[in-house]
Amino acid sequence: MIDKVFPIENPGTIHRNNSQAELYELSIERKEGQIASTGALTAITGQHTGRSAGDKFTVRDMTTEDNVWWDNSKSITSEQFERLYQDFLAHAEGRELFCQELYVGADKKYQLPTRVYSEYAWHALFIQNLMIEISEAELEKFEAEFTIVDLPSFKADPALHGVDTETVIAADFNRRLVLIGNTSYAGEMKKSAFTFLNYTLPERGVMPMHCSINEGATGDTAIFFGLSGTGKTTLSADPHRTLIGDDEHGWSENGVFNFEGGCYAKMIKLSPEAEPEIHDAVNRFGAVLENVVLKGRRREPDFDDGSLTENTRGAYPLSFIPNASKTGTGDHPKNIVMLTADAFGVLPPLSKLSPSQAMYHFLSGYTAKVAGTEKGVTEPTATFSTCYGAPFMPRHPSVYGNLLRELIAKHNVDCWLVNTGWTGGKYGVGNRMPIKETRALLSAALSGALAGVEFRTDPIFGFDVPVAVEGVDTKILDPRGTWDDPDAYDAQAKALADMFVENFATFESHVDRDVLEAAPQLRAAAE
Repeated sequence: MIDKVFPIENPGTIHRNNSQAELYELSIERKEGQIASTGALTAITGQHTGRSAGDKFTVRDMTTEDNVWWDNSKSITSEQFERLYQDFLAHAEGRELFCQELYVGADKKYQLPTRVYSEYAWHALFIQNLMIEISEAELEKFEAEFTIVDLPSFKADPALHGVDTETVIAADFNRRLVLIGNTSYAGEMKKSAFTFLNYTLPERGVMPMHCSINEGATGDTAIFFGLSGTGKTTLSADPHRTLIGDDEHGWSENGVFNFEGGCYAKMIKLSPEAEPEIHDAVNRFGAVLENVVLKGRRREPDFDDGSLTENTRGAYPLSFIPNASKTGTGDHPKNIVMLTADAFGVLPPLSKLSPSQAMYHFLSGYTAKVAGTEKGVTEPTATFSTCYGAPFMPRHPSVYGNLLRELIAKHNVDCWLVNTGWTGGKYGVGNRMPIKETRALLSAALSGALAGVEFRTDPIFGFDVPVAVEGVDTKILDPRGTWDDPDAYDAQAKALADMFVENFATFESHVDRDVLEAAPQLRAAAE
């Protein structure tokens, strides 16, 4: 069969839709990785242990010119992409490849049939875990609407292809095609599918979200926004709630739905005590461990070893989580949680946001880049990533922000800002927020237990903070009181407030006055 989108005239062996067991065998036979003592398949990605954000490019043409947020997206011409495409085809000639045909999106109305070509058997297993498998009957009539070609051995030529380095992740939205070269980091594949949906779904009135979602026993759905390292995967994997998904979702007129069929969790310092569901999920046959060091002849995973990267990863199907949703769908949310890892240690562990504040913080997307998540990041660094996922948002942030605001208002959603970062001082001085306290606060928020408690208004940031919550150390609720030097806290909090105001200047012409007034109150004093 000659693929119309990626027609290799003289292919080598193309392995199609192999099972988990077959991909294990092929990976070991090809010496791509090792089997850990726990049964997981392990692989090392080499020089790229995180996303190559600076090597992503989008074709700039008549269709995308006015629809892509070019301040945030690097562009190449249609001619440059065509040359890259032809060189990818030539590179694929005679090569052994793996083809997986899968769905992206649990809502059948918005489901995206996707074909993924890869050079590695373990990449094929990874994407099988992360996307939604198709039944044998559906495969017989499968027609791809989106294609990803992942060739780690391909090296781009900046002079010919209009890119910056030999590494490339190039998307042509009109061709519905993404080309990935010179990186073995498997996460590029899943994020390419997410980026494509972030471009196409808003036109259909669907809000694409970089978030986790879980559901309570009464069907109360909660959305968790947050970048890598903020606890999005960990906090959504709650044994008392059903997990709908841990990373990428849509919110449509039908409710929420998972884009994926699996999870891609950070492994560094993973413990059975703090994260039992995730620990069990990655320590079994079928899971893929990326850049996790194996100890000794027994090949036991050492989740505390960050010698290869702090961004060690585990990929596993949602079915490996005991309380995972079987449908990947849920009702309209009752709560939205925005997670931030505040490296300055000045934000409270939990705050309640008004709808205007929710849009302000969603567009701000304040957090800290965590070590290893991207190349060159070796320690937490304060950053603003709009919509909690700027690298994957091809349209202007206001498109997503306004969609979210409309949905919050329509469905009367409670919104919370949760700091999983530092307390008692900035990074290097204070300590990481205790996860037990975070879980207790979240549980109280999602259950409605905070409806009757006393709140104070933060004097700088303006949001409401609970004064006392049952089962939580009261001291931790007031970050200023956790610092040894209150004056140092005040200076640091005002510095962060200034950063919020400066960052938000780019959105001022795209939002209403009430959203502007949701900025830290320091701004009002400055005016």
